[in-house]
Amino acid sequence: MFSNYLIGLREGLEASLVVCILIAYLVKTGRRDALRPIWIGIGIAVAIAMGFGCALEFGSQELTFEAQEALGGSLSILAVGLVTWMVFWMRRTARHLRSELHGRLDAALAMGTGALVATAFLAVGREGLETALFVWASVHAAGDGTPRPLIGVALGLATAVLLGWLFYRGALKINLAKFFTWTGGMLVVVAAGVLAYGVHDLQEANWIPGIRDLAFDISDTIPPDSWYGTLLKGVLNFQPDPTIIQVTVWLLYLIPTLTLFLRPSTPTEAAPQPTSPDTTTAQ
Repeated sequence: MFSNYLIGLREGLEASLVVCILIAYLVKTGRRDALRPIWIGIGIAVAIAMGFGCALEFGSQELTFEAQEALGGSLSILAVGLVTWMVFWMRRTARHLRSELHGRLDAALAMGTGALVATAFLAVGREGLETALFVWASVHAAGDGTPRPLIGVALGLATAVLLGWLFYRGALKINLAKFFTWTGGMLVVVAAGVLAYGVHDLQEANWIPGIRDLAFDISDTIPPDSWYGTLLKGVLNFQPDPTIIQVTVWLLYLIPTLTLFLRPSTPTEAAPQPTSPDTTTAQ
């Protein structure tokens, strides 16, 4: 549940910050007439993301077992690729996100209503689709038949909306660079588990031939149905009896990705932008 809360919080906060920056800029520049197209674009993005998530969940239920495993494994790997790109992208752009969005909004204002709708849709829609895909992959990897993963996502999104509102009102300040670094690092760990389970699915679908011998089996020490086994599964997608290929893929992804992500910023990356300080209130 915690991993899904983290996904909802991280992705939801990115979307909330984007919305706050767009709305605050329009209000400050006296362009309240442009708020309606922005909200329409946001609404369309949210609806498409929800529809995408429903299509993944209910569409996969009509497939054969091998097809389900192949789909689950393929989408898990795709989700890991997207979330890895996203955390590195946000690490680079967190400091100048505001100025980038202001530039896009100025161009859209000059073009008209349709451009405003498209700007809001593209800014929020990407986060929504990434969230739907990664949540589905994470829930699929956890194999939890209870509603707890979705509750975790909902709580994460609700927290993100609240934080976004506090940013907009100027009641909360946060060092975005540090926040996205810490949450990004945790998401990389979660993604490693999703990737390992995606490979397991592809093995079950006979897409990945080769050794299926277990790397180890500590099911007696950490029973999957115990509270701590369930906790490790929900947070880290931990599996007490992974195959050799799963462990190999997990290590090959986690170690280099986390090392690159947590490396000290270069002077170019660390230099603050004049229009967007580290600590922001989205105003």
